[in-house]
Amino acid sequence: MRSTNPVLRRWERNWDPDPSYDDAPTANDSSEYADTHSPDGGPREATALQSRTGAMTTDDVVARTALTLGVVVLAAVLSWVLLPVDPANVATSYGIAVGAGLVALVLAVVQSFRPKPLPTLILGYAAFEGVFLGVISSATSSQLSPGVVVQAVAGTMAVFAGVLIAYKLRWIRVTRRFHGFVMAAATGFVILTVADLLFSAFGSGDGLGFRSGGFGILFGVAGIVLGACFLALHFKHVEEGVKCGVPREESWQAAFGLTITLVWIYVEALNLLTLFYGDDF
Repeated sequence: MRSTNPVLRRWERNWDPDPSYDDAPTANDSSEYADTHSPDGGPREATALQSRTGAMTTDDVVARTALTLGVVVLAAVLSWVLLPVDPANVATSYGIAVGAGLVALVLAVVQSFRPKPLPTLILGYAAFEGVFLGVISSATSSQLSPGVVVQAVAGTMAVFAGVLIAYKLRWIRVTRRFHGFVMAAATGFVILTVADLLFSAFGSGDGLGFRSGGFGILFGVAGIVLGACFLALHFKHVEEGVKCGVPREESWQAAFGLTITLVWIYVEALNLLTLFYGDDF
């Protein structure tokens, strides 16, 4: 069943690589279809007039993503400086990180179910996510090596740049099959991660072994690859959203998705480096 939300309907029409799966326009939505599609049925490119009337542009997405990531980085730096990790009482620092992470998770879930993006909610998520990242990064750096955080940041930037280049050169083709595969893989990954956390909290210290030893390294690499696949999906959504002329406020939703994915990749990279620096491998 197609969404009744006009923004989602435009994105759904343009998402399907096979026009035969699309709903045929009716008399009631012919004006909407004509506004967002060219005579040959393809999505109409965003024009200067559309930009002046409030359509999303790539610059909008870049600006809002930079702002959201800037809040994450600022909160992370402030939490690193103002909440120093005591090597003798690391549990307290991890408690602060978990608390901030849970608040960020709640805000992210609320935003995910909203029909429209709310900038204050997204920036609030970014602030608490930054506190979470700052504390765990400080704790990891103090326990292992100061260079581990720099390496995780560099790795995250490299993954982002690599996927963007591959997408622009069309080495990665985002199709409906690709989308389904990524979503299925993400569901399985999350289920295994939650199960590992539950077993670690209420069972053995190593849980199911997904975050330790050689298998933990393979699982971490899989998490980074999955994050890279999500980046490709986000790039596709932004590209098609600009073509369809979706409202400018949707650029906040794009920035929100990109921020979550980059945080995912950073956490997986940090965990992977922890295994290399630690005694488990």
